[in-house]
Amino acid sequence: MNYDFAKKVAFPLLLAALITGCEAKKEGASVDATPQGEVAAKVNGTELSAQQIKQALQRLPNLDAEQTKAASLQALRNLVDQEVIAQKAVTEKLDQDPAVMQSLEMARRQILAEAYMARKLGTPVEPTDAEVSAYFDQHPDLFAKRKIYRLQEISIKAPKDRHEAIRAQLAASKTLNDFAAWLKAENLSAKAAQGVKTAEQLPLELLPKLAQMPNGQAIIVNAPDGLLVIVLADSQMQPVTLEQVKPAIVRLLQTQSRQKAAKDELAKLKSSAKIEYLGEYVDAGKEAAAPAADADAISKGAAEPK
Repeated sequence: MNYDFAKKVAFPLLLAALITGCEAKKEGASVDATPQGEVAAKVNGTELSAQQIKQALQRLPNLDAEQTKAASLQALRNLVDQEVIAQKAVTEKLDQDPAVMQSLEMARRQILAEAYMARKLGTPVEPTDAEVSAYFDQHPDLFAKRKIYRLQEISIKAPKDRHEAIRAQLAASKTLNDFAAWLKAENLSAKAAQGVKTAEQLPLELLPKLAQMPNGQAIIVNAPDGLLVIVLADSQMQPVTLEQVKPAIVRLLQTQSRQKAAKDELAKLKSSAKIEYLGEYVDAGKEAAAPAADADAISKGAAEPK
């Protein structure tokens, strides 16, 4: 066994130490209130507890007894290192630096929000066998008719007022090379790439369209800074059974359920809160526009490049 526990444990513990740093004001004081429990070490009189070590190990699941012992020792070493540095930072009044105080407050806000949602949502409810089977049947392109796709892509950086012309040119081009030449002539920045992706690696909204496309056909989709042309070079069937994917579907349905519950809870909290957006940020109060459909148009004319 060759586990790099130092790298896995150090950063989360350092972050935890920094988040609670603004509570300490006196020289030599801990930047983290010590939880009750067995004392594992002391730094200039400040106690570090076994409970803090256990909390760090929660980020390293599925450890056996030997690994847990080694990880516990490394976690304690990291805690000692962090406490030494944090105490020095406090003596130099870094906890009073405006930028540090702002970062601490941002981290505190995030942790409190996550802790509230974790307590409110509770343990994920496992979906029933009927719900799992229904999801399997509703997504044949992911499972029973699953494919592996070999794709060619052209990422085009273009303003919105050029999108319609680009779509039209893709449909009119006899080959992808003709289309690429037109992009160059129009001084439109484009970057080509190719690769192999499984069905589950593709956007769910796009998958049914790709599954029905013949080899050589192109589809054009919206991208953050322009458009993305995807050409289906080849595809091969590789189905999976319900038994093979049941654990993954269970996790997915649990995640979807929790996301919906979290969204509903947030909406309820916001409805009873007084929220004001001011000055140049007033537009933040407007509902964000719904994302455009993944597939804007499918080219019937663009053939496989030769």
